[in-house]
Amino acid sequence: MNRLLIVFLVAFFNLPQSSLYASDGSETNADTTDVWVVDFFDDFDTFNPDNWQDQRIWVNNETQCYVPDGKYGTREVSNGTIKMKVVNIGEEIVCDNFDKYGKQHPNTQYVAGRICSKNKKEFIKGKWTARLKLSGNGEASMFPAWWLLGAQNNEPPVQEADEYVCWPLTGSGEIDIFEHHGDHQKDHYTTGAILNADSCCDKGDWWSMRIGVDATLNEYHEYSVEWEGSDLVYRLDGKEVYRNVGQGDKYPEKMFAILNYAKITDFPMSGEWVMEVDWVKHEYRK
Repeated sequence: MNRLLIVFLVAFFNLPQSSLYASDGSETNADTTDVWVVDFFDDFDTFNPDNWQDQRIWVNNETQCYVPDGKYGTREVSNGTIKMKVVNIGEEIVCDNFDKYGKQHPNTQYVAGRICSKNKKEFIKGKWTARLKLSGNGEASMFPAWWLLGAQNNEPPVQEADEYVCWPLTGSGEIDIFEHHGDHQKDHYTTGAILNADSCCDKGDWWSMRIGVDATLNEYHEYSVEWEGSDLVYRLDGKEVYRNVGQGDKYPEKMFAILNYAKITDFPMSGEWVMEVDWVKHEYRK
């Protein structure tokens, strides 16, 4: 914008000069606005089966067993939030979780909750946000996550004919909005996409497109990812913390959301770990 015009607008309309600049000081187009329209919002007054289903699956050599219907208190909806938990029940049980090759999870005393919006709420691009907090963090084996997966993913539950695409190929791509890798990393999470390494099945690169971020995880924060042009932009409480440049177009598929709390090593735990989610939403740019 011409600087003389800026001076005129500021003087004539009595505008604050800052309103004509971006937060980094660059000039902006005063006529340009982003209008986001919410097409999915769940504030967890109840557990809505039109939005979510339990997902019982064995991945990443996780040591807990995902159980349905909040059994053992692993999924609790109360006071307007959903609590996803890992619980030590004190005795081993037979686990009916299988990996996508049919191998059964071994017996375990750790149980947990995992829900997904697969075949319920699936969207192409836009912006996903969740407001959540942890109760305790930084303990070894903790692995709570808020993330997206391509709707043609071939892992359980397979419910539709087109769910045959192997992770992390297009149609089964992964975007991790929030992951807390306990292992004594208190108040720290990672965010970023999974690189489809060599275009091969089951060969995702977990780390080259990811960054670590410090945050007070025991307090509520909003964690989001949005498609901005060809980029994937990750934000904490609305502020950009990371960007996968040029990667947005590599995730053209419908994606569903996942909330889960896993335990990833044999390191002992007692009691329960909790991820409390206030709400989840998806928006699209109008």
